Amino acid sequence: MFTTANRNNTRQGSGFSLIELVIVVVIIGIIGAIAVPRMSRGAKGAADSALSADLRVLRDALDLFAVEHGGLYPEGADFEEALTGYSGVRVDELSATRTATAIYGPYLRAIPKLPVGTNKGQAGITGTAPGATVTGGGWYYNPTTGEVRANCKDSETDDAGVAYNTY
Repeated sequence: MFTTANRNNTRQGSGFSLIELVIVVVIIGIIGAIAVPRMSRGAKGAADSALSADLRVLRDALDLFAVEHGGLYPEGADFEEALTGYSGVRVDELSATRTATAIYGPYLRAIPKLPVGTNKGQAGITGTAPGATVTGGGWYYNPTTGEVRANCKDSETDDAGVAYNTY
């Protein structure tokens, strides 16, 4: 019969050495230094894309409103109500619900909020020229021409240096 002698079962060298740990920390640091700037640029690029998309949606809604109302755009005071509610053949026939005369719309569920700049998060409109002010709503709107732009300062630009109020 075989008998086993009492052996010391403790292992020498189990675990990581200090050098191995330092190498792992350096590798993680290098990966972080590469990934963090790329992720922050991605967030800024997403806001720029959201601005372009929101402007496209607003402009399409205004164009459809104008087509259905003989080339007229909603008045500034009626901007939100005209685009999110119902309207009749006349531009001033606005209603929150569909009626016998209010047969057009709604063109939007809600006015989008400005995704960039000083007025970020605001959905209202202002009638002043773009770049002239940043008080008021998130969007500049001209009811005569139907022009809609971001209500941002001229100094607020994307990564390419293009002012948000010129999108």
